[in-house]
Amino acid sequence: MQSHDTANRKQETAMRVARAVTGLSAMAAMLVLAGCRQDMHDQPKFFPQRGTSFYTDGRSARPQVENTVARNQLHQDAYFFTGLQDGKEGDGLPIPLTTEVMQRGQERYNIYCTPCHSRVGNGDGMIVQRGYRPAGDFHTDRLRNAPLGHFFNVMTNGYGAMPDYAAQLTPEDRWAVAAYVRALQLSQNAKQADVAAGQHVQDLHDIAKDEGLQPGFADPWGLPSTAIYGTPNNQDNGIPGQNIGTAPAAAAKTAPAAQPSGTKQ
Repeated sequence: MQSHDTANRKQETAMRVARAVTGLSAMAAMLVLAGCRQDMHDQPKFFPQRGTSFYTDGRSARPQVENTVARNQLHQDAYFFTGLQDGKEGDGLPIPLTTEVMQRGQERYNIYCTPCHSRVGNGDGMIVQRGYRPAGDFHTDRLRNAPLGHFFNVMTNGYGAMPDYAAQLTPEDRWAVAAYVRALQLSQNAKQADVAAGQHVQDLHDIAKDEGLQPGFADPWGLPSTAIYGTPNNQDNGIPGQNIGTAPAAAAKTAPAAQPSGTKQ
């Protein structure tokens, strides 16, 4: 009797195993067959420049919506949007130079540029004083002689460690800031020939003496002792306007600075 029951149990177990194997085989076959379907490969779609019977005009490509403007299609004044002429940085201002433009440039400059470049543009901004790598000094000969389009191009595309500010400043605002940077340069390097007739440019040293200001008030600017280059070797590595190959402490003493001839702003 026990032998008969044992045989029945074995038979039932074998049948269950067979059913499980059959079920798994069926599932595997379904997966294989599903993988062979070409619904995604042969999905209905239109091919460019091919006809179709779906639309009454027989064309698969649909006409553009009236007054559609392609990306950058309205940028017909290339210099206004790039600052480049024949691939080189231009030196003209493509917007009228008005008091409002200068005020707007000063406002945008004070917001976005002063943290690095400072209010007077000497590269000694607040975050530089707190350990950030030195920013460009607008009062070096290289940047005094740089075309106006250079500043627009830098604000548009970035330069060295400086990121671009195209998202923060519209093209017109970038030109306004460039004009204000030029005004900053002139304010710290003005000559008698640059001022209107009858006006006189007084040296800042004389003004400081007459006003009884502390010694060194009119001395050339220099980087603070906290300024660092932020590079693995603590060297310039090509940052414009800085001393290549000098350590931070030495750079703070020898960095190029403007020779003020007017009042500081």
